[in-house]
Amino acid sequence: MIKISKLTDYAVVVLSQLSHGPGLHTVSHLAESTGIPAPTVAKLLKPLTAAGLVASHRGTNGGYALNREPGRISVAAIITALEGPIAVTECVSDADSLCGVERLCPMRGNWEKINRTVRAALEEVTLADMAVPSAWPLPPTLVPQPADDGKTPVL
Repeated sequence: MIKISKLTDYAVVVLSQLSHGPGLHTVSHLAESTGIPAPTVAKLLKPLTAAGLVASHRGTNGGYALNREPGRISVAAIITALEGPIAVTECVSDADSLCGVERLCPMRGNWEKINRTVRAALEEVTLADMAVPSAWPLPPTLVPQPADDGKTPVL
C-alpha cells in the first residue's frame, strides 16, 4: 500500500493554515488553529523551512510564513520535504537499494514508469488545491430528508 505518513498529512494541514492568512504565524497559533500539538507543529516546520517551503522570522514579532505562493507549492514538494524522494519501490528510490536482485529484475523499468506517473500526479496538485475544503456528496443515508410534517429535516 502506498501511504502518506501522518506527519506529512499534518504538514499539509499546517501549510494550508499558513496559506489562509497574511503575516506571520507562531507555532502556538498554528497548533491552536489546526488542533495539532505544538511540539509536532515545531517538528514539522524544521524540514519545511529547510526545504524552502516556509520562511522563519526570528524575534518578538517573529513566526512562520509561506516562502512561495500556495499555487507554486506542489504536494510532491511537501512529501519530499518530509519523507524524502518519492519512490513506490526500493529499486526506484535514490537511496541504496536493499533489494538483492535489483540488477537482474525485469520489473525495474516498469516500476520506474509507475513512479514517474505517481510523481507527476503529485506535482500537479498544489497547496492551493489542498487548502480549499472539498465538498464530497453525502451518501443518501446522510442527506437530510423532510420529516412527516414536511418542515423538520431528519437523517
